[in-house]
Amino acid sequence: MTVRSYVAGRWQAPSGPTAPLLHAATSEQVAVVGTDPIDLVPVLDHARSVGGPALRALTFHERALALKNLALHLNARRDHLYELSAWTGATRRDSLVDVDGGIGVLFSYAGKGRRELPNAHVLVDGPVERLGRSGAFVGQHLHTSRRGVALQVNAFNFPVWGMLEKLAPAFLAGVPTVVKPAAQTAYLSAAVVEEVVASGLLPEGSLQLVVGGTRGLLDLLAEQDTVAFTGSAATAALLRGHPAVQHRGVRFTSEADSLNFSLLGVDVEPGSPEMDLFVRQLVAEMTAKAGQKCTAIRRALVPERLVPDVVAAVDERVRARVRVGNPTSDEVTMGALVGLDHRAVVREDLDRLRRGARLVVGDPDRFDVVDADPTRGAFLPPLLLLADDPSRSESHEIEVFGPVSTVVGYRDTEHAVDLAARGRGSLVGSVVSADPDVVRDVVLGVAPWHGRVLVLDQESAAESTGHGSPLPQLVHGGPGRAGGGEELGGIRSVLHFMQRTAVQGSPRALSAVTGTWVTGAPRREGGTHPFRKSLAELEVGDTVTGGPRTVTLEDVDRFADLSGDRFYAHTDEVAAAANPFFEGRVAHGYFVVSLAAGLFVSPEPGPVLANYGLEHLRFLTPVYPGDALTVRLTVKRISPRVDADYGEVVWDAEVVNQDGEAVATYDVLTLVAKEWDR
Repeated sequence: MTVRSYVAGRWQAPSGPTAPLLHAATSEQVAVVGTDPIDLVPVLDHARSVGGPALRALTFHERALALKNLALHLNARRDHLYELSAWTGATRRDSLVDVDGGIGVLFSYAGKGRRELPNAHVLVDGPVERLGRSGAFVGQHLHTSRRGVALQVNAFNFPVWGMLEKLAPAFLAGVPTVVKPAAQTAYLSAAVVEEVVASGLLPEGSLQLVVGGTRGLLDLLAEQDTVAFTGSAATAALLRGHPAVQHRGVRFTSEADSLNFSLLGVDVEPGSPEMDLFVRQLVAEMTAKAGQKCTAIRRALVPERLVPDVVAAVDERVRARVRVGNPTSDEVTMGALVGLDHRAVVREDLDRLRRGARLVVGDPDRFDVVDADPTRGAFLPPLLLLADDPSRSESHEIEVFGPVSTVVGYRDTEHAVDLAARGRGSLVGSVVSADPDVVRDVVLGVAPWHGRVLVLDQESAAESTGHGSPLPQLVHGGPGRAGGGEELGGIRSVLHFMQRTAVQGSPRALSAVTGTWVTGAPRREGGTHPFRKSLAELEVGDTVTGGPRTVTLEDVDRFADLSGDRFYAHTDEVAAAANPFFEGRVAHGYFVVSLAAGLFVSPEPGPVLANYGLEHLRFLTPVYPGDALTVRLTVKRISPRVDADYGEVVWDAEVVNQDGEAVATYDVLTLVAKEWDR
């Protein structure tokens, strides 16, 4: 297999020298990759001139639907990707994490894009800020798509997940992506891109793949571009110091070295469920992807009294359950490292780590291998070390990127928190404990140094995704030596590829810019009731006014009887008058909302299909018997569903009394048919 690049709308084979790529378990050549630098000018030009405009022409919902369809397409073609994944040394279980995990990210962002973003091109951020006394001068933050390129530079260990978890939020943000995969596993990334291109589901130019040399790539980036890097801290520092980042404002985020910890709580006893969970998780993280995970457990923090028990339990579990060898063999539970060169690096780092710790489980020079030649495959067994002195630096500074972890004994929770912080910033830490007080002290103590903290106990164990599994809903990244960046985290990562801008002006101007009605902007009243209009006929600013309707004491009593809400402020005149906020009995707030609905609805069958909620409800002024209430309902935002015959309409509701004072404000959420046959 010759690994090709996909650039400027075509597949491009290397034209110069190539380097062999070897099967991790057999050292047989499986592919070749070019080594000469690729001309990157047309790559970036194509992304900016073709991919960017095509993406920005789509709404958030249209982009989300494209991601969903792409996920379905890839889901049907996983078997081929599993076969290639085995070349990297990955077992079927490892491949599920990489391949299925990447596809799962697409599904997740597709769902979040349609649920949490409007069917629009602009994302409004937060409430309107009133900047003047009369309300004629207001401000609004909004997010728009940046006009540059999202460049992702990936590591070898997750060639599918690493690419798709960066692609999804950039695509949803409307920014084209250029992928630079690690050479060792580029054939798997290329296979995914081949499927993406063949599907025709993504706009041309929205995804390009650059395989081989990329010397000078950052030199071509400008202020609208973004770089997302995964790799070593040394390379991250080099890229972060590039003039494009330092002087041209290229956004840069990195995920780098990480001495992640898992902590066994001081409350845990031998034989307890939490002890078993800790050992099972530790062995799983040492063996998954042969320990080649940026989120793997590198430091196991254990109460001093339990160190012998943990070491013995890990040794027993490894002997009973771990079989190293050919990743395609059914018997094998741990495959190979990515290659012999990387194994040599792991062994060198292991020797450095052993200056401050001793091996207590496993032997790198003597171990069994299943269905493979141990001299040709990049195999190592799970290796557990025990720190001679918990304060020594080696365990907290040397990351061995393989099936290696170190047990570090601690005295008490305060000592454990201090040891966790000595990693100087990590992607993830976990605490295994059944004591909420221990959990609280650990989590709050380590949080400033960690991007994610997993709490594991017997209550959560059945559904927990584990220490080493980043989830698309939650932030992936960490401070300090872990790179200081953030990926994933739901819509948070989408905003990383967008520009937040504060816009100031009149309500009319802001409504025009955002496509969302702003208080003080013109309203359109009269004519057809808005509830009689289909989605195609409705316009932002359409308004209906209902009322006035006078509230009576009988109304309050009947609502109290009907609802069962006999709170004293509604039923006891003396007690209500003693309340510092009231002058006597007041109407229920929910009665006010119900009354308002009765004033603004058009009851006959029509295009309004359902009311599915209220948002931002506030009761501002008490309503007393004798007050006359009027409601104004205004179309605030219209969001058609791209894959349904209806859409969502957000209505601004304001209820005022006879003095013009607002007594309640809220948003009404409805589903409205796109077309309606009268």
